[in-house]
Amino acid sequence: MVSFTIQNVLIAASDDYATVDVQIVDGVIAAMSTTVTERSRSAGYAYAPNLQAIGTVIDGKNKLLLPGFFNAHTHSSEMWQRGIMSAFPLELWLAELYDFAPLDPEQVYLSALGTAVETLLSGGTSVVDHLVLIPGLELETIAIATRAYREVGIRAFIAPLIQDESLSAGIPSGESAQTHEPYFRTTAATLEIIEEAVRQFHRPDEGINILVAPTGIQLCTDALFQGCIELSDRYNLCRHSHLLETRAQQKLAQEKYGCTAVEHLKRIGFLSNKTSLAHCVWLNDADIAILAETQSTVVHNPLSNLRLGSGIAPILKYRQAGVNVTFGCDGASSNDSQDLLEAIKIGSILHNITDSDYQHWITPRQAVEMASLGGAKGLNIADKLGSLTVGKKADLVLYDLTNLSLLPRTDPIGLLVLGRPTNVVNSAWVNGKQIVADGKVTTINVDELRQELFNRSQWETKRKSETVAQIEAHYRTVMGL
Repeated sequence: MVSFTIQNVLIAASDDYATVDVQIVDGVIAAMSTTVTERSRSAGYAYAPNLQAIGTVIDGKNKLLLPGFFNAHTHSSEMWQRGIMSAFPLELWLAELYDFAPLDPEQVYLSALGTAVETLLSGGTSVVDHLVLIPGLELETIAIATRAYREVGIRAFIAPLIQDESLSAGIPSGESAQTHEPYFRTTAATLEIIEEAVRQFHRPDEGINILVAPTGIQLCTDALFQGCIELSDRYNLCRHSHLLETRAQQKLAQEKYGCTAVEHLKRIGFLSNKTSLAHCVWLNDADIAILAETQSTVVHNPLSNLRLGSGIAPILKYRQAGVNVTFGCDGASSNDSQDLLEAIKIGSILHNITDSDYQHWITPRQAVEMASLGGAKGLNIADKLGSLTVGKKADLVLYDLTNLSLLPRTDPIGLLVLGRPTNVVNSAWVNGKQIVADGKVTTINVDELRQELFNRSQWETKRKSETVAQIEAHYRTVMGL
């Protein structure tokens, strides 16, 4: 393993900043030193006044060092449909998405590379990919995404997206009796695929993690959820799912269970300190208390919630209740980017309109902690990642404070979170390995990736989804439109 020292770099310390040297040995933060002794001691940093430079020396002057952020919920293959998806709510949007979803393994590979690169260049060193599987090529899909993330070097949490009910089952029945086609694959066969994926690809020490990831209550039976719980317990896997993204899902939960989705998931044992839940827009106060009690994590995806008209998640209520919250970009056809800094900005200031008491609003420093330590907590690895702490893994990002979009100089974290930073990531390391240097990803040829994405796509405008045509009238009726 390479050792290196970052000298004279700015870090956040208490309510101010300190200039420090940081030593990395064998992929771990080994020591930190500073001349701002009292402030640094009060912030909990190890104090080593005579720290010697070891290994490669990196000049941190006029740069800000932060722990890597987590892109805690996305769907990498959606990159192929960004910019073209219709202005639909989720249920109709999904129908269109799947009518035109890529079925080519090479597309899965390229979009995973693209997702990793965009995440890295916006401050993320970890990605949770709720990966859409190609029917009949499920393990191959997972293998290809794994290969892409290994090549880039980003820390990957691959959450193969599974369901065992057909798409139309995700819309409430309302007053009418609805029948749904059986799903093409049995629940048992689906669980077998996930267990085999764990055997083949789950290598946490190598930066590749497999999660159990039923898509949500709207398209999954209890048998699938319970099978995922068993696999999670057997192999010590984290759990990931969408939860109450839309008002339609809130109505559907009442139809299916006679109670809220959160109450039901607690009853069957899915909620835990290793469970992360994307969206969580339509929860009531009792639901929020359950998330706090079970130590479940909310992944806030503000851009897709706005794009699809899903609503504004009650993030300030979650924080006040003690629920851990972190950020995700969501898939690039409901966002339509993988710019994590954009998600963090919108996910912070959006909530200023939901609570007139400004003392509850999310500050830039709180947003950074949510994006880093909050992401680590959601994946049950806060003891290893998420903060600049001696003994934790060196997943680090160095920001260039002389970049035009971060000038003139004021509060560095305020500029990063509240501004419109462009090309501000100078360097990034995952597990102590440098994968971004001088603002460029060094592990793959990004120019070749750009050319491949261009060559394998074409300019498009309008297209018609047959499935939307079949289900839209019922959707509008049941939603009172």
